[in-house]
Amino acid sequence: CPGFMINSYDSINCRLNGCDFTVAPLEGSMLFISDWEHFVIPENVVVVGIENMENFRMIRNQRQFFENEISSDQPLLFVSRYPQSSDLRRWLCSIKNQYVHFGDFDLAGINIFLSEFFQYLSSRSSFLIPSDIENRLRIGSPERYNNQYERFRNLTSENIKLQSLIDMIHKYRRCYDQEGYINNKI
Repeated sequence: CPGFMINSYDSINCRLNGCDFTVAPLEGSMLFISDWEHFVIPENVVVVGIENMENFRMIRNQRQFFENEISSDQPLLFVSRYPQSSDLRRWLCSIKNQYVHFGDFDLAGINIFLSEFFQYLSSRSSFLIPSDIENRLRIGSPERYNNQYERFRNLTSENIKLQSLIDMIHKYRRCYDQEGYINNKI
């Protein structure tokens, strides 16, 4: 099944196969773009990749968070990398839009961003690092950190902000799930 899922809490006028196509999923639904090679979005739309399906399904519960941390004046199109294939990445490489990756705040999540997205999109991509992440890492999961440490202990990034997040994860020896942002409460 080629393609990827999209979601949005605001209507976005796009094009699909040369025809006008409005992305406006109703609460409780999302869209699947199978003919992604002919899916065109406006250049001012920020594409937000969401790792976790629960966060992807519940974007409306995180609207204030996304508006505070990414943008309140640019439309946001949410995409999911599931089902896992290269279709989403290939589509992102074919457009000029900015891509923001919202994943778990752990070494594995950062590795996914670096290897599956940043490597191909470079400066058009960034990892969403919320302003309160240090407070959340303090209460995060030490078990997951310990489980990932051996495999990803040497993970680094040339991006100063991302390296700062990696350093924070090592400092607190904890990870934090992105699901904690669904209701934006610690």
